[in-house]
Amino acid sequence: MSPLLITLLIVIGIILLGSIAYINHVVENSKLEKARQRADLQDRIRRCADVSESMPGQLMTPAMKLLLSNMELKLSERLLPLEKNNSDLRTRIEELRNLVSKADGIPVRNAPRAVSNEAQAKEIRFLLENFHSLLTRATQEQQLSAAESKQWAGEIRQALVHTHIELFSNLGQHYLQKNEPRQARLAIERGVQYLKKQPEPAKHQKALQLFEQQLERINALVLQASAPDENLSNALTEGLQALDEEDDWKKKSF
Repeated sequence: MSPLLITLLIVIGIILLGSIAYINHVVENSKLEKARQRADLQDRIRRCADVSESMPGQLMTPAMKLLLSNMELKLSERLLPLEKNNSDLRTRIEELRNLVSKADGIPVRNAPRAVSNEAQAKEIRFLLENFHSLLTRATQEQQLSAAESKQWAGEIRQALVHTHIELFSNLGQHYLQKNEPRQARLAIERGVQYLKKQPEPAKHQKALQLFEQQLERINALVLQASAPDENLSNALTEGLQALDEEDDWKKKSF
């Protein structure tokens, strides 16, 4: 075998090894990319379903339910080619198509939930933030127009304000029922401060006026609770007089 042929075989071997390595690299990258896409789609589908099912009824509207169902449907259809044998996914896609086909008549079965403590308000805020994150991704992928995204962002802000109004109002009522007017005043004052800090306080003028009226009534209760008890004052005065008389008698006796 001539040196030229040996050199040629070596070169061919190196090229084959390089090609195999490159093909393996491409295949691995493709697998990793598919796994990344699958994980991302599954996460967004789960979050759509969570927001749709967990949002309190007083904040969930048919338009919001329709949007979330439509977003979940599109994400599920993108996931299906990556999970062709997933029968549960196929069933869910059919359910979502049926819901989306009802348009504005889509059923909303979310039960209203009272917001009476900080933990409940935090949970709702987390759902609204999740919803906003899903909208942002949908806008980036051009599934939602910038105008629609802006409109929904405004509605999310309004929902968050409504949640805090309900929270502070319920806290105030709770403390009044427990006969703790000072704590009730603190809750309502927080509500007033929160509304005054909003970018457009004029939108919440009615709620602000109600809070201020409540604050006036609670301040009156606090003053009433702080006023000295006349009966107690009279009793103390009589007691001191009796002690003084007793001291005078003892001095005279001595």
